[in-house]
Amino acid sequence: MSTMNTEIWAWSETTTDAVPAIDGYSVEAVDGSIGKVDETTYEVGSSYIVVDTGPWIFGKKVLLPAGVVERIDSADEKVYVNLTKDQIKDSPEFDEKTYNDAAYRNSVGDYYSPMVRR
Repeated sequence: MSTMNTEIWAWSETTTDAVPAIDGYSVEAVDGSIGKVDETTYEVGSSYIVVDTGPWIFGKKVLLPAGVVERIDSADEKVYVNLTKDQIKDSPEFDEKTYNDAAYRNSVGDYYSPMVRR
């Protein structure tokens, strides 16, 4: 796994001080709302959020590495990601059975790594 691919799974400096419990928060892409946080992990080097996109992508879920989270607004219960809706829609397909497997996580990391600005 490349260094950049490893960094993609870490919360950014703007979110690491106190990442609140964000399950249920709305998720905002740079071009609009994409759904709600269904699951969050805070594991060092392998943190992510699972977003339920609801009707936006026909009820599909997507896995977003913690590194794509730009900021969290606890007052408004929103998570802002530095991605477009199309970038998220075109991500590797989420599979409830394999989303914790290393091969799947590597493909997700490889997909999102070039999009992250650190």
